[in-house]
Amino acid sequence: QVQLVESGGGLVQAGGSLRLSCAASGRTFSSSAMGWFRQAPGKEREFVSAINWNGGTTYYTDSVKGRFTISRDNAKNTVYLQMNSLKPEDTAVYYCAAGVLTTTRPSAYHYWGQGTQVTISS
Repeated sequence: QVQLVESGGGLVQAGGSLRLSCAASGRTFSSSAMGWFRQAPGKEREFVSAINWNGGTTYYTDSVKGRFTISRDNAKNTVYLQMNSLKPEDTAVYYCAAGVLTTTRPSAYHYWGQGTQVTISS
């Protein structure tokens, strides 16, 4: 079993930066694929980024490419999402998730955190 706790959300102005962290408990973190998803009010949860077990493979949705960077530190059981050049449309609750496959599909992830709110003001 893996438990995930996100942190680092907040309110920033457009153009600013935030770094989200997702701390994981459980012995399987270092072998798990990790993903970040987000859900804005009235919208479905959408894929943001994913990273494989050793950080060698990463994926991003087109709207965040060049602005967001996913990384992980297996020694600290933590995955990060560095978000730069933030836009109002990035406003959402951000969730991290753990699974076996490095994929964009939410259904492939078995464990989810509670989410952290990110609000970007214009």
